[in-house]
Amino acid sequence: MTNRLYYTEPYRREFDGTVVGIEPREGQALVTLDRTGFYPTSGGQPFDTGTLGGFRVLDVVDEEDGRVIHIVEGGRPLEPGQVVHGVIDWPRRFDHMQQHTGQHVLSAAFDRLFHVRTVSFHLGAAASTIDLARQLTRDEIAGAEDEANRIVWEDRPVTVRFVNSEDAAGLPLRKQPVRAGRLRLIDVEDFDLSACGGTHVSRTGAIGVITVSASERFKGGQRIEFLCGGRSLAGYRSLRDTVTAGMRLLSVAPGELPEAVERLQAEAKDQRRAVVGLQTELAEYRAAAFAGAAEPTSCGRLVAKVVDADAVALKSLAAAIAAQPGHVAILVSASTPVLIVVARSEDVRLQANAVLAALTSRFGGRGGGKSELAQGGGLNATPQAILDAARAALLSA
Repeated sequence: MTNRLYYTEPYRREFDGTVVGIEPREGQALVTLDRTGFYPTSGGQPFDTGTLGGFRVLDVVDEEDGRVIHIVEGGRPLEPGQVVHGVIDWPRRFDHMQQHTGQHVLSAAFDRLFHVRTVSFHLGAAASTIDLARQLTRDEIAGAEDEANRIVWEDRPVTVRFVNSEDAAGLPLRKQPVRAGRLRLIDVEDFDLSACGGTHVSRTGAIGVITVSASERFKGGQRIEFLCGGRSLAGYRSLRDTVTAGMRLLSVAPGELPEAVERLQAEAKDQRRAVVGLQTELAEYRAAAFAGAAEPTSCGRLVAKVVDADAVALKSLAAAIAAQPGHVAILVSASTPVLIVVARSEDVRLQANAVLAALTSRFGGRGGGKSELAQGGGLNATPQAILDAARAALLSA
């Protein structure tokens, strides 16, 4: 069993330990020490990184038999019995301490104010989440956020103690532990008492600030995303820079930004509607011009063209041509990979989807549709080569 220094000395950044086991594995080594300051992934908190004997620590694993396994890059010179020096990546460790202690305080605030229990916790690389047993209102979330920060700013002590499960049964734990035996308790003075094996700051003031950054419904309850300390500062800076850029681009004050965005959205919607109308009108004119120059074939009057247009415009134009009796339209894009639309009038006996299938079988790509109109994309050949093959497939259909 490995002696875990982080249980009682979470602020310890360096330590010495003796190698008691090592297993080489594909350019890495699985190293076990008699004691360690490296925290392994557990309880929703990620593992520590750093160096061990000068080698980079890639992962730290908590084994069921009580050992802590360090997955080290290289590590071949390490030998059993060797004393090695470990150095914790302190910025990462302290960030985890801030987030994890902040989670205790925020979860306790939800529990104390609204009797809502925390179902699970995850400490992510950019943000952390807690899943609550029921949904809360915006005002309830803000109330818990305010209460949590009150505890932070009062700079209350955060202490660690060990008890057995029998003694723990008589204590006001926020959540009853699932494991028996010796328990490690994290005590936020007069606010929260929880069994936890993670790393925490020694006073709530070191959390800095707790901000709820997002919330969403999740499995019948609610998922709360939050940031603490340095992450809150980074989040504020990102938000500030984004808002400042928006204000500069729109020439508005901060309070005017939402209204300006709504106005732009409304204008863009009107413009899109106008563009669609103009595109429809243009398609009708172009369709008439193309139909007037259609090529007589045994299948009907054929319009086979390479058109500089996107998929929507191609489909609209082909449909307008096929709206006239006795016509077949085969339109391909000027861009590559090629887009294609095959359409025919109601009075023409032709399977447009069969023509398209023959082309995708030959030139790749994919597509589908019905007998009167089919469209596809991703065909790999020149537009003219595909158009020639389409004409041949049509005439042989």
